[in-house]
Amino acid sequence: MNKTRQVILVALATTISAPITAAEQSPIIVTATRTAQTADETIAPVIVIKREQIESNPNAALSDLLRMHAGIDIGRNGGPGQQTSIFMRGTESNHTLVMIDGVKINPGTLGTPAIQNLNLNLVEQIEIVKGPRSTLYGSDAIGGVINIITRKGKEGSQYNVNAGYGSFNTKTVGFSSHNKQDDTAAGITVEATESDGYAIRTTSPIERGYDNLNIHLYGKKRMGTTDFKVSHWNASGKSEYLDFFLNPVDQDFENSTTSLDATNNITADWLIKVKISHTEDNIEQNQSVDFATTKRDVFDWQNDIQLGDAQLLTAGIYLSNEKTKASSFGTNYDESTIINAVYLQDDILFGNNHIIAGVRHTNHETFGSHNTGSIDYSFQLNKSIKIIAGIASGFRSPDSTDRFGSSGNPNLKPEESTNTEIGIHYDIGTKHNIRLNHFNNEITNLIEYDLATSMMQNIDEAQIRGTEINYQLAVDHWSIKASAILQKPENKATGAVLSRRSEASYTFSIYYKSEDLKVGLDMLHTDERDNSAYDSTILDSYTLVNLGAQYSVTKNLFLKGRIENLFDEDYELASTYRSPERSYYINLAYVF
Repeated sequence: MNKTRQVILVALATTISAPITAAEQSPIIVTATRTAQTADETIAPVIVIKREQIESNPNAALSDLLRMHAGIDIGRNGGPGQQTSIFMRGTESNHTLVMIDGVKINPGTLGTPAIQNLNLNLVEQIEIVKGPRSTLYGSDAIGGVINIITRKGKEGSQYNVNAGYGSFNTKTVGFSSHNKQDDTAAGITVEATESDGYAIRTTSPIERGYDNLNIHLYGKKRMGTTDFKVSHWNASGKSEYLDFFLNPVDQDFENSTTSLDATNNITADWLIKVKISHTEDNIEQNQSVDFATTKRDVFDWQNDIQLGDAQLLTAGIYLSNEKTKASSFGTNYDESTIINAVYLQDDILFGNNHIIAGVRHTNHETFGSHNTGSIDYSFQLNKSIKIIAGIASGFRSPDSTDRFGSSGNPNLKPEESTNTEIGIHYDIGTKHNIRLNHFNNEITNLIEYDLATSMMQNIDEAQIRGTEINYQLAVDHWSIKASAILQKPENKATGAVLSRRSEASYTFSIYYKSEDLKVGLDMLHTDERDNSAYDSTILDSYTLVNLGAQYSVTKNLFLKGRIENLFDEDYELASTYRSPERSYYINLAYVF
């Protein structure tokens, strides 16, 4: 830990005084406010993972990129393709809302989205917003939101074929076609992965692998004054694992989202957006009759109304019909839930002040009415310094497995949270900045597994306090980022640290980009984590270093390579589950 701190501090000391000779354009994001903004304009704490970082990490899983940002802990039952959980800012694994192109993929059964099934070759950008976002997105957004933006074509036609090979006999192959002419666009991406895997349990030599097929289709057409977009994502395959008694078993999975978007400028100042979406999440065990299924239909009508040059009003209606059905360890349930909501947000600029205030009223068929709200404020002290403050409430209704699964408790109450935040943004020139945030998230009725009763229970209250610092620099061909978080996620009744959350983590990344070469090195150090809610153990601290690169052999042929766990660290993200040893991946892509 001390060595990692020294490395980060030395890197910061070396780069903070470097002259800025190149600017990196601030990316456009939509997740923080539901409207397009640059990342610099956004008051909420945001992280943007761009395409060039994905390209420099061939065969990486989404979790591999997420955990390289302090404050995002990952739990994983083995390597890629195994069940994966996100703990953002110390909240629970089902407190992060994950979307694909604005469509929620959190299942209503387990609540934890199957991010391990998403192939990153489909992804253009990943937008991460930390802190409760229930005002805009409803249930599940207590810890934050991750919105995965899929790839779309540029003007003209582009075609891509790729193939790769790596450790554990991992084979990949894929192709894509994108066509865009004026106001019409269409495309398809297909990516297949197969791996023998490795011995994922420390208590067994049996190797477990997976196979995965990802397909993404989209189309766009302007008809009159309305833009129509249709999108479909599907992931299917088989994941092998070991059951409680270390017997080799496997399950078939399928995840999909389908959406139709219509956007129309009713007037010069009034934009209407309508999204109709359907989501499915299916798991079927092959050695038993157990299964879990979620089907969700959503109608979301959003209105963006410009009130003068410095005020944007966003108002909408959200309607959801969710059906869950499962059988697990002899316990069965078949549930249907209707959720209706209205939301309103006002985004105002006056002088050096920026205020974003919102409110949402949710009517949940089972748990009744819930009101959530948020106020974010920033003051531009001078050209370089911005002061921010905010307060936001959130809630999460228990999922079907929480209530009716094998360890379920039908008497559970919804979780509720209130997060306060203060921070300072210091810009030293263009894209040379420091972000410092302190947060305090208090959660009542937190749902945790209780070893004493072998059931899910509401904890009276949990409190998560933390301070995080982020630094980044763009200079010439180099991009450097460093972050750290110190946090205390605890059960206020007992003082115990919440399971699988680290109290400190540090990251450092350095990327080099030229016309022909992209190279990236990512480093993460995470302190030990308490695992007592599961098996009364402590997960040791670890330091992980990954190295990736992309080289343009010709203007059409690209060679990509990645070394994961460069120094062969022995570590666990979940007790008795091995993480990959040093491993290698190589990929060839041809674009024409």
